[in-house]
Amino acid sequence: MVDVPHDVRTRSTGRKGQRIRRWRRVAGTGGVATGLCGAIVVVAATQGAGPQGDGTAVTPVGYRVTPAGSQTTLQDLPLALKLSPDGSMLLASDDGQGLAAGTPYDQGVQVIDPATSKVTQTIQYTSPQAVFYGLAFSPDGTHAYASGGGSEIVHTYTVSSHQLTESTPLALPTKNPSGQSINSFPAGLQVTPDGSKLVVADHLADAVSVVPVDGSAVSTVPVGHAPLGVALSPDGKTAFVTNQGGNTVSVVDLGGATPVVQQDITVGTHPNSETLDAASGRLYVADGDSDQVSVIDTHTDSLVNTVNLAPYAHANVGTNPMGLTLSPDGTTLYVANSGNNDVAVIDVGHGKIRGLVPTGWYPTSVVATDSTLYVTNGKGLGAGPNDGPGFPDPEASSQSPAQYDASMQLGTLSTIGLPLSQTALATDTVTVAANDGFNTSHTNAAMTQPIQHVIYVVRENRTYDQEFGSLGKGNGDPSLNLFGDDAAPNSRNLERNFTTLDNFYADAEVSAQGWNWDVAANSNPYSESEYPANYSGRNGPYPSESNDPAVAPNVDPADAYIWDRLHDSNISFRNYGFYVGRNSSGQFVAGDPVLNSNTDHSYIGFDLNCPDAPGTFSSMGPECPAQPRIDVWKNEFNQYVTNGNLPSVEFVRLPNDHTNGTSPGKPTPKEYVADNDLALGQLVDAVSHSKYWASTAIFVTEDDAQNGPDHVDAHRTTSMLISPYTQTGRVDSTFYSTVSMLRTIEDIVGIHPLTQFDTFATPMGASFTNKPNFAAYSATTPADAGSTPNPAAAPLSQQSVQSPTEADELNSAVLNQAIWKSVKGAGSTMPAAQNGLGAGTSNSAAGDTNPGG
Repeated sequence: MVDVPHDVRTRSTGRKGQRIRRWRRVAGTGGVATGLCGAIVVVAATQGAGPQGDGTAVTPVGYRVTPAGSQTTLQDLPLALKLSPDGSMLLASDDGQGLAAGTPYDQGVQVIDPATSKVTQTIQYTSPQAVFYGLAFSPDGTHAYASGGGSEIVHTYTVSSHQLTESTPLALPTKNPSGQSINSFPAGLQVTPDGSKLVVADHLADAVSVVPVDGSAVSTVPVGHAPLGVALSPDGKTAFVTNQGGNTVSVVDLGGATPVVQQDITVGTHPNSETLDAASGRLYVADGDSDQVSVIDTHTDSLVNTVNLAPYAHANVGTNPMGLTLSPDGTTLYVANSGNNDVAVIDVGHGKIRGLVPTGWYPTSVVATDSTLYVTNGKGLGAGPNDGPGFPDPEASSQSPAQYDASMQLGTLSTIGLPLSQTALATDTVTVAANDGFNTSHTNAAMTQPIQHVIYVVRENRTYDQEFGSLGKGNGDPSLNLFGDDAAPNSRNLERNFTTLDNFYADAEVSAQGWNWDVAANSNPYSESEYPANYSGRNGPYPSESNDPAVAPNVDPADAYIWDRLHDSNISFRNYGFYVGRNSSGQFVAGDPVLNSNTDHSYIGFDLNCPDAPGTFSSMGPECPAQPRIDVWKNEFNQYVTNGNLPSVEFVRLPNDHTNGTSPGKPTPKEYVADNDLALGQLVDAVSHSKYWASTAIFVTEDDAQNGPDHVDAHRTTSMLISPYTQTGRVDSTFYSTVSMLRTIEDIVGIHPLTQFDTFATPMGASFTNKPNFAAYSATTPADAGSTPNPAAAPLSQQSVQSPTEADELNSAVLNQAIWKSVKGAGSTMPAAQNGLGAGTSNSAAGDTNPGG
């Protein structure tokens, strides 16, 4: 636990005097109070997310970002940083989305001058070429290496005059000993002391390879699930490999002709980065979902200590350590806490945290010299609005990624002077606590309320301005509104007549993170690192909506999701489409046995060929069930009404507002949105005309906001809170996000928050009233429902042709353009993004010089 002064942890007044309404369940009442009491808001209640124009930012969850030191702009999602043996060069691996060639948004390796923190060279890789996590120098510093991720190679470079020249890459195995194809996806790597071999973590092949630098035969041995980090003993005869998909470090003997796993050492959940102190033989391992550092004695290959990184006593997970390094003298360990936007400074001798240093958003790696601490921040200062002028010509061969939230968040390098005095550290620690809201108290009076049932609806990918920009109330930009009353009359009426939520943010950039946030209140380092390779065509996995334990963001992967907590508390729930796939019998099943046992197996998951509502598609796929999604849901709802046994929580997926772009023969974007809108309207209609209306709250949000423009921030999205107790017609501009919605649901049904993020999220109490309006809602059929499908000559139709099996598989740059032109006309120009990094950054932008290509 961080040693924050007691008065900082418990004081009860907040910055600018802003207050939120905290709720607490009362035993025997079945819910939370409509009466409200005060607690502290992390940010000003009506402040927006994104860069603030002064070198600071606010993340979508509401954390402030106030990075220490000076800041250098890098490329998208830097995951690793490596210092050359002579200390004259830093290499950064930029592993993000990278949608366009020849721009500062592609993946690549950057050379940084440690003396000035300026980027002196950028080598870029256009998809499917890639980099991922691993960086290394040869012992003499004349060669450098970068793991190639899904391109299944290791990039090699010669080093001269502080510049890289690329040479022939080293290939990783593409088949296992049985001849089956594998995806090695090289990640962490190290060079043996004699410089002759690389030891590489084959991240998606669950193996480790020894790769001779002369190109001779590669030797491979299986290890644990999703190995990521590699550390070598000083003699090079033993490798220590972190198995990020599990909770072990594999000890691999390299002394023989082929590598052999000697044993697995149990550590915390999802270990990622590691660093070895050669003098003491202590190996330090960042346990990404246990919020701790495991300390291993490599002389005995045993766990000897753990260092707790929790920001306060009994904290839920969410610190998410992701990178670590030792000071040159070995006395101080620096740990990048990606979840809390800080670096923990740890006294190695005592195993205690001395203090915390604030960083940019999502710190990923650290390097320390005697005089300087360097920190890569994966998301920098966030996104900002994506509504600026000058979007590239849609007929151009490539689209600018500057309009896409997953690419417009450029990473940064923080350069911080060392040593850090204890006085400075104490001040910084207080700043971190205030930034994240950990300096607040949460003591609330007990009250009662009548809400007994929650229906949680998740849709796909819209921004606030796309659907509500012309609502006539709230902070909208009418010029960005694509789906008005003809396409989305129900959503717009519900937003007008209940509570208008115009300051609500998705905590994710894309669906692969978004679904993790939706149901687990976090997206862990595995998912955050993996998704760009999937989305940008670089041979990576879709790290969400599966039963892969690597994805589950909690200490116990089997108890990571909200349905696990409901099950633990004997709270009834039913699932319609969350985390399901079609089996060989045509049923829709979930990999999680707890979720699957409470799933309607006739309710279809994500498939854009199948309608959400009846009579809304001009055509539908032959694989679709006889009934659309909402009718399948109604069948069971009507039974629950008859039998008086409606579950406490229902999870309902309505995916079709995602749209399929302008693919010929598919529904138009307006038709998709109208289909989705009618389904939502009919759900509210059914509930509001039932006996359960007086005791139900319907929560509606999008999993992310990636497919459209917004004038406030690229993360701002649509959300609705529908209940007799929210039918007020008021505008609620309180800062909310995905985890606010989860927190409110948790409070209503009486379960504890899942992570630090929903623990400190603002519950949506300001949208409720103790004077209910029990008027029922009647659904409206949108005028655009059942319209003519996309013609063969629809704008960007050929680029849109694809049948995605996962959310967001369509190229988002093309999809955004296609949707805009479908609605606004083929000759229209879609607004482009402004990344809004704002004032306060210093030094070089990415790619000042680019001699490397």
